[in-house]
Amino acid sequence: MKISILDQVPISKGMTSTEALSNSVKIAQLGDQLGYERMWFAEHHNTTTLASSAPEVTAAYIAAKTERIRVGTGGIMMMHYSPFKVAEVFKTLSALAPGRVDFGAGRAPGGDMPAMTALASGRRPDLTEQYDKLDVILRLMNEQRTGEAVYDNVVATPFKVQLPEAWLLGSSGQSARQAGAAGLGYSFAQFFNGQMSKSIFDAYRSSFQPSYYMEKPKIITTYAVSVAATADEAEYYSMPMQISRLNLMRGKLLNVMSPEEANDYPLTEMDKMLLEQNRHLMLIGSAEDVATQILEEQAEYGFDEAMINSNLYSIEQRINSYTLLAKQLIK
Repeated sequence: MKISILDQVPISKGMTSTEALSNSVKIAQLGDQLGYERMWFAEHHNTTTLASSAPEVTAAYIAAKTERIRVGTGGIMMMHYSPFKVAEVFKTLSALAPGRVDFGAGRAPGGDMPAMTALASGRRPDLTEQYDKLDVILRLMNEQRTGEAVYDNVVATPFKVQLPEAWLLGSSGQSARQAGAAGLGYSFAQFFNGQMSKSIFDAYRSSFQPSYYMEKPKIITTYAVSVAATADEAEYYSMPMQISRLNLMRGKLLNVMSPEEANDYPLTEMDKMLLEQNRHLMLIGSAEDVATQILEEQAEYGFDEAMINSNLYSIEQRINSYTLLAKQLIK
């Protein structure tokens, strides 16, 4: 099956932002060699734990450093930007790397209220209807009339270029239906809430209308994954990710700690209960076991592609996780 990579560019404890971005290059080149389909970069602001604040810039650099793998955003947070600017950015990317660029759109802020206000230059953040904004972006990219007078006298350049694939990120039936009606691919964030369902994907397919951006419906499901040679190793290496999620639930954004520190982390009984409740948000185990679970869920739910997010502590652990899983799933 097709598998891809979602990179949030994690800054592990003791690591610099420059090192984190350098690691993204290494993982992209690995994915390029192993046969991963695409690599997307998330958008996060006002955090010292992730270095992915400008995913469109990172994607451009990665495209120049790789040969085959598709690159894109997972996603660009539309609320912060002019539709005209977004259209021109992705047309430029697609002109530079024809047939390799994905425009993945998200509706979340990707940051807290101070970040939202700063991105709006101190003005009230634009919380208007994101689906309408997405429609304007798509029309501008495809050089169509938008129905809004402000765009009547402009054209998104570069002009007459191959356009990117377009995807909508989501985790609910509403976003699935909107993606289908717009003729976009649908990327489901299983690692976010663990509520994948056949009904959500059926809603997407039943509402799908072919478009310039997507002729047939396509579904990506994104998993948080820890894979190692054995299930015990994978469990050990996964603990920093589990502790990070636990702290996030408490409003704390902490750098990914080492497996040694994470496995010695003092846990209350409530902590242990929460960790157990969150287990379904991650796939942890040997490559064979994790690959089997992904294939079984693909058969049950009917998605087309699995996207892997492996925010392990060290670059060596991340490379090993992506490599072992690719050997099982990419034939």
